[in-house]
Amino acid sequence: MAKQRTILHIDMDAFFAAVEQRDNPTLRGKPVAVGRSAKSRGVIAAASYEARRYGIRSAMPTAEAQQHCPDLILVTPDHAKYRRVSKQIMALLAEYTPLVEQVSIDEAFLDVTGSLRLHGTATRIGQQIRQRISQDFQLTASVGIGPNKFVAKLASEQAKPDGLLVIEPDQVGEFLAPLPVTALWGVGENTADKLHQLGFTTIGQLQQCNVDELVAQFGKHGRRLAQLARGQDDSPIHVGRDRKSVSHEQTFAEDIKDGQFLRGKLLELSEQVGHRLRSHNLKGRTVTLKLRFSDFRTITRSTTLTESTNADQQIYRSASSLLDAVNLAQRKVRLVGIAVSNLDTGKQPQLLVTANSRKSEVDKAIDAVRERFGTASIQRARIAGDKPAYD
Repeated sequence: MAKQRTILHIDMDAFFAAVEQRDNPTLRGKPVAVGRSAKSRGVIAAASYEARRYGIRSAMPTAEAQQHCPDLILVTPDHAKYRRVSKQIMALLAEYTPLVEQVSIDEAFLDVTGSLRLHGTATRIGQQIRQRISQDFQLTASVGIGPNKFVAKLASEQAKPDGLLVIEPDQVGEFLAPLPVTALWGVGENTADKLHQLGFTTIGQLQQCNVDELVAQFGKHGRRLAQLARGQDDSPIHVGRDRKSVSHEQTFAEDIKDGQFLRGKLLELSEQVGHRLRSHNLKGRTVTLKLRFSDFRTITRSTTLTESTNADQQIYRSASSLLDAVNLAQRKVRLVGIAVSNLDTGKQPQLLVTANSRKSEVDKAIDAVRERFGTASIQRARIAGDKPAYD
């Protein structure tokens, strides 16, 4: 019989907004949202709990959020700062177990099954983590503890904000029963509609359902629904996230037909993607350009390189060549994006010093300056102005 696991889910509370309120005391206690302005068709990336009382949530258009709360304080995102804080928090979590799966910038799963003799009970570990995050970073985190990732995740959601909830193995069924079926992993809008049509609105109702009936209705997914409804989840902890691609995109305030301006944005996006690749010790061979036009038609174009790269200029040149092949006559661009995929680790030994590797070292030096002094502290001459010349 497999040993009973003990899983923690750590979820930072309103992370981006909380970091901004920490660093600017005048924002504390006020409705704060991190996001881009309504003029640039921005959306909300994070909202403080004071802002959430007005119904403001992440992914909401900024214009709509400001209608909900005219006094909303909008802060421009500083992703370099958020990454620094996240890295420090993840290092703290790794002190309790090597089995840490970071699932986003502000949340992670920990398998502490083998750490209990060293650090005490799971509850004690969760309390220590919350206390240290508060003392070391002046931030709050919610912690869910359960026998698997699914239950731990739901427990942390119930514990928010700034709380801790432990679900013992014999409490799982009772804990899950009153929750809506939409709380189950893999239940989207279509599956939820079908479950509702069948008379299932709560997880407790699914717990009473025959597994074969669910399989008949949903195929193999039905068996997974039955397992989750009973709190059964054997999902492993993945140490080191297996990324398939790294991407960044921008929606313009006004539709663009200026090719020179588009190339400027391509370079900015190339730098952002390159930085993210280097920060995770990744390189990629496939560069993809994404364009969305004013009529909302979206196209992608890709090219595969002979050598993996995380160098800004190589990514930019590839994306620029892809743009050259697109007929932009009489067409305005609403969104532009760049993705790098076909990834591998950037840690392999470099036997030959290539122009590409030298440029990557320059990029790393620029990264170091930006990490210390902010993203605007250093810029390439090509993007120093609003509409720079690229050709």
